Amino acid sequence: MTLNTDGPKAADQLRSLHAWLTDVDELRGRVGCKESPPEKGTLGPLLEALTVALGPGAAATALATTVIAWLRTRRSEIHIKVTLPDRRSLELSARNVADLDAAALRQQVADVAVLLGAQDQQGDATLEIVPPERREDR
Repeated sequence: MTLNTDGPKAADQLRSLHAWLTDVDELRGRVGCKESPPEKGTLGPLLEALTVALGPGAAATALATTVIAWLRTRRSEIHIKVTLPDRRSLELSARNVADLDAAALRQQVADVAVLLGAQDQQGDATLEIVPPERREDR
C-alpha cells in the first residue's frame, strides 16, 4: 500500500511519518520510500509517498496505531491518503487529534485498522478524525 499527503510540506510530513513507522517492530523492514527523480537544478529526489507491505498478523493494527499516534503530534489539519494494492483508497483527514481522549483514540485506531484490514470491502472510504466535542461543530 502507499501513503501520501499533499501541501507545501508534504515531503517533510512523509519523512516524519516514515521515522515513526520504521520504529515499530511489526512494521520494521516493511516501510519504504517512493521518490521521483530530482528535477533539474535540485539537490535530490522528491519524496512522493511511503510504501508499506502489510502481511498477516497485527501489522494493520500497528500501522493504524502508529499513524493515529503520529497524527496526534501534528498541529495543523492534515490529509493522508492510503491506497491499497487493489486501488481502493482510504483518506484520513485529521485536525486537533491531540484532544482525543483514550476511548475516542481506541475507537479511531479500531476504525482505521478495520478499514485497512478489510479484504472484502468495496470502494473507497473517507474517515475524518476529530475530537468528539468538535464533531458537533461541523
